[in-house]
Amino acid sequence: MARRGFAILFTLLGIAFFVSIVGFAILYFMFGREPAVPSNATLVLRVGGDLSEVVPADVVGYLRGVRTPTVRSVVDNLRKAKADGRVRAVMLKPTGFESPFWGKVQEIRDAVIEFKKSGKPVYAYLEYGGDREYYLATAADKIYLMPASPLNLTGVATYELFLRGTLDKIGAYPDLHHIGDYKTAVNTFTEKGYTPAHKEMDQSLNRDLYEQIVRGIADGRKKNEADVQQLFDDGPFLPEDALRAGLIDDVAYEDQVDEKLRAGEQRRQIDSDDYTRISLSSVGLNRGPRIAVIYAAGAITGGRSGFDPLNGAVVGSDTLIEYIRQARRDSSVRAIVLRIDSPGGSATASDAIWRELTIAKNERADRPLVASMSDLAASGGYYIAMPAQVIVAQPSTLTGSIGIFGGKIVTGGVYDKLGARIESTSIGRNAEINSPARPFNPEELKKLQEQLQAFYDQFVEKAADSRHSTPEQIDALAQGRVWTGRQAKQNHLVDELGGLDRAIAIAKQRAKIPSENDVELVIYPPRKSFYELVSDQFSGSSESATVGAWLNANLSRGELEVLRTMRGPLALFRRGEPLALMPFTFVR
Repeated sequence: MARRGFAILFTLLGIAFFVSIVGFAILYFMFGREPAVPSNATLVLRVGGDLSEVVPADVVGYLRGVRTPTVRSVVDNLRKAKADGRVRAVMLKPTGFESPFWGKVQEIRDAVIEFKKSGKPVYAYLEYGGDREYYLATAADKIYLMPASPLNLTGVATYELFLRGTLDKIGAYPDLHHIGDYKTAVNTFTEKGYTPAHKEMDQSLNRDLYEQIVRGIADGRKKNEADVQQLFDDGPFLPEDALRAGLIDDVAYEDQVDEKLRAGEQRRQIDSDDYTRISLSSVGLNRGPRIAVIYAAGAITGGRSGFDPLNGAVVGSDTLIEYIRQARRDSSVRAIVLRIDSPGGSATASDAIWRELTIAKNERADRPLVASMSDLAASGGYYIAMPAQVIVAQPSTLTGSIGIFGGKIVTGGVYDKLGARIESTSIGRNAEINSPARPFNPEELKKLQEQLQAFYDQFVEKAADSRHSTPEQIDALAQGRVWTGRQAKQNHLVDELGGLDRAIAIAKQRAKIPSENDVELVIYPPRKSFYELVSDQFSGSSESATVGAWLNANLSRGELEVLRTMRGPLALFRRGEPLALMPFTFVR
């Protein structure tokens, strides 16, 4: 009887599996083919959300194209539209950005400006006039604002969360230690407010970012910078006031904008989601010599890459090294570009990646290695950029943070308050160095500080070698201090300002590929096949991503930030591991 029951169960499971596969296959044939692009088309480019660097690994994303745009999919849509004779104009619709950073917004803005060189017009429609949305829109020829939306042009403010008082109340002690006065990642837990160095650094970052935004708006709206600064002080604006100030070109609803732009002309629209499914090669792009683009997006850890429900993508050193080796062994690859969007992480994992990149650089003199920085390339993220012959950053990229910290949060007092007790049994003088029940003793603390100082000295020496400088000069710029990309260029920590396309152009030049020639980009990690995505769905390997998606859908960005912070900086990493990680409570 039991055998028959199992047979029925497995038969039903088999039928369900078969029906699911058939269903996915039908969806693939329905949505997998490229859409038709009408002649005289307007590309409606929706940009917003938490822009990622790599394509989400999900079945729906595969079938429908990239539903949540990546930075590169947006840039590629503009590159295609520039070359595509069927596309006559672009309607840019910033839909709300969730990230507190600006590098990716600058990258897309640069791509809009590059598209305009085609002579085709760009119009921007703002349903909400936020600061990032407006900054991006100023690259357009004309800006339209919805009548009900204010234009929130107010300036730059950042907020830091300090939890020391909370930890004291619950009986936890942050036994965390760092090298460098500006290595403020631990301050969230060890301080009750700003230290002088921390405040100085935040003021410097805010001032530089503010100047960049002012300059961009002034250029886009044909104003001088002093006038834009005054407008910041006068903001936010009602729509009519923004129009009078020359910050926008008209106040209108979306359908009214569409009617004005048509002006009797038969022009049809194609949505960016559909246009993403148009291949680059179909408009003559992504052909020619091969350049590998290796993405390092997320916190750096040992082991395999993965996904953390709260922190998002995780860069595993084993996975990234595997990609670097694949690119190294591909004789057709003429150059390697490392695309970094990482706050850093494990010091040892960063060093392992650094070593593999150094081998790749030295293995072939005719194959250049170029680093491209996105929103973040700080601490361990800067460490893995150092082997590159050229480092390219956006002006607002957060980078540097050459420093290290380590330690533990002692939770024994929390258990005491709950009536619990932690006891231990150990052999070895320092076996309990990472004990959660007590702080470091003097001998253990000496060991930790020696370890942190040794890695910091190594970090500084490698940076000095990379930047053709001296350890003393790098140490003066280091001390854990975070710089914007523009500041980093002034301090010779990066070489060029720009995005991934600028890095690719430099790689072409160094690989002696003519500038007018297009190239084929070989992307790592490679996009998963339809079969692999379906297998992941049934194997449950996408569970963490599903939890992360649920959290993002049901919690505000502020609530997620609190959860990340309360979870602490050590949760992603091995116990006792020294961390090359930038401050993680940069809240906008």
